[in-house]
Amino acid sequence: QVQLVESGGGLVQAGGSLRLSCAASGSIFSTDAMSWYRQAPGKQREFVAYITRDGRSNYADSVKGRFIISRDNVQNTVYLQMNSLQPEDTAVYYCAAAPVALRTDYWGQGTQVTVSA
Repeated sequence: QVQLVESGGGLVQAGGSLRLSCAASGSIFSTDAMSWYRQAPGKQREFVAYITRDGRSNYADSVKGRFIISRDNVQNTVYLQMNSLQPEDTAVYYCAAAPVALRTDYWGQGTQVTVSA
């Protein structure tokens, strides 16, 4: 079992930045790949980025060049640095974990990010 706790969401103006954190506890193997997803009101949950324990990462086209995913393997924490935020980035952001990339076995509770125009 894995527990994921996100933090760092909030309200920011367009063009601003936020840094999300996701602290994982439980099975280390099950957190080899950690991801961020987001869900805007009335829309399906969508992939944002993932990072593996050895540092491989991938991003959705919509955030490439603006968001940076990183992780601290000692603290078993993953971060999402979000820069140049736009109103369309407004969503609940979820952390996910799994043994392999692009799988989502465990989810956090989500953290709200709101970007005002």
